[in-house]
Amino acid sequence: MDRKASMISRFILIAFLGLSSATLCAQTPWEVPADRNIKLSQTEFADQNRNTGKDLYMTNCKSCHGEPGKNNAIRLVPQPPDPATVQLQQNSDGALQFKISEGRGPMPSFKNILSSADIWNIIAFVRSYNKDYKQQIAVRPTFGGEVFDKVSIQLSQEQGKTSVVAMVTGERGGLKKPLAGLEVKLFVRCYFGNLIVDKPIDTDANGKVNFNVPNNLPGDPTGKVALFAQLSNEELFGLVKTEAVMTIGIPTSKPPLNEPRALWNVVQKTPLWLLFTYIICVLAVWGLIFVVLFKLKTIFELGKAVRVDD
Repeated sequence: MDRKASMISRFILIAFLGLSSATLCAQTPWEVPADRNIKLSQTEFADQNRNTGKDLYMTNCKSCHGEPGKNNAIRLVPQPPDPATVQLQQNSDGALQFKISEGRGPMPSFKNILSSADIWNIIAFVRSYNKDYKQQIAVRPTFGGEVFDKVSIQLSQEQGKTSVVAMVTGERGGLKKPLAGLEVKLFVRCYFGNLIVDKPIDTDANGKVNFNVPNNLPGDPTGKVALFAQLSNEELFGLVKTEAVMTIGIPTSKPPLNEPRALWNVVQKTPLWLLFTYIICVLAVWGLIFVVLFKLKTIFELGKAVRVDD
């Protein structure tokens, strides 16, 4: 009895702490750092951005915030604001970008789920519900005293070497210039996330970075590996990213996890033996439940019959 009472007390305490935390979040103003509050998008909120943002909103935000202007947000503490309301629209663009990125309380952080461009596209969609909104676009930043129309990364592989070279260049007026001192990250695309290769490295005076690839990196049957590189300096140029497929891995005959009938995959691609085993186990459990219920019904009827005979 004491153990049961202890468990109930712990449950009540956890529920109380959770409710208190949510209530505290509801009462405490959401402070946004000054440098993040004034942050602006470097891209104009055009129709294409708004349409992309709408799809992203419906996938990632609608379940809590509801459809804009419909006042059908989920009932939480604090209450998620409707995007069309003054409560949300009074935030600066930078504040919205900060809050979506970082999250707080029941509001999840999306900085590791959505790219910077995705978040700005969601803001573009949200702003379409404010007829008084006029976008301010960030002044194109300078790097080394120069302004570039475009910054890009090119990936290449040195012949006969298990290393990948990333070249970062800035383009202005059709002329390209290597950019030094920018941090580059290299990743391998995996089914359950992305695997970072080597470590983040700054470009040298020639705008280059040389990444050492592990000699045990598995590839497809021909040794090909899907890579992507991106700049860490998003505050300068936004999201700068490139992708490439290179033959730098160990040829692996095992089917990758995104192939049909692979283990730990979506239902349509589940191995048949695993699918049948799962169905049999589910049917066995439900069958056991029905047997127990039938026995209980029989015992109940026998008890009624005994009381009538008495």
